[in-house]
Amino acid sequence: MNSIDFSPLYRSSVGFDRLASLLDQSLQHNQASSGYPPYNIELVDENRYTITLAVAGFEERDLDLNVEKGTLTVKGTKQPDEKEHQFLYQGIATRGFERKFNLADYVEVKGASLTNGMLTIDLVKEIPEAMKPRRIDIKTETAAIEHKAPNKGASKVA
Repeated sequence: MNSIDFSPLYRSSVGFDRLASLLDQSLQHNQASSGYPPYNIELVDENRYTITLAVAGFEERDLDLNVEKGTLTVKGTKQPDEKEHQFLYQGIATRGFERKFNLADYVEVKGASLTNGMLTIDLVKEIPEAMKPRRIDIKTETAAIEHKAPNKGASKVA
């Protein structure tokens, strides 16, 4: 596979080195990926996402989810079945798999559930308050000039 040259990006930008390495990893990973298990990535609302993987035949104990350095890894390893089977045809895949998803900054895994062979992973983008855009008020300073009225006709009371 030919690698993409990101040097023009580095010459004119600052802080995008992680983006370039993510793109490079993604291109390399897509060639090695088998497409199993199939999955969906859904935008639920502005800051919530859901990843759904079709993991028919796998149970909770067969699945392992980890987040490390901004990468969510989902592994499936089918436990050996003690019961002997004599298949006439076996079309349901139960082979092991590993899927990796690069998470953007501030995206956190909030939970996962397994229902009817579908593994659903809930993600939320929680931007820290200090990183959120905020409006800066512009203050104008005016010179305060005091106007004193002349003291006309002031009477002294004794």
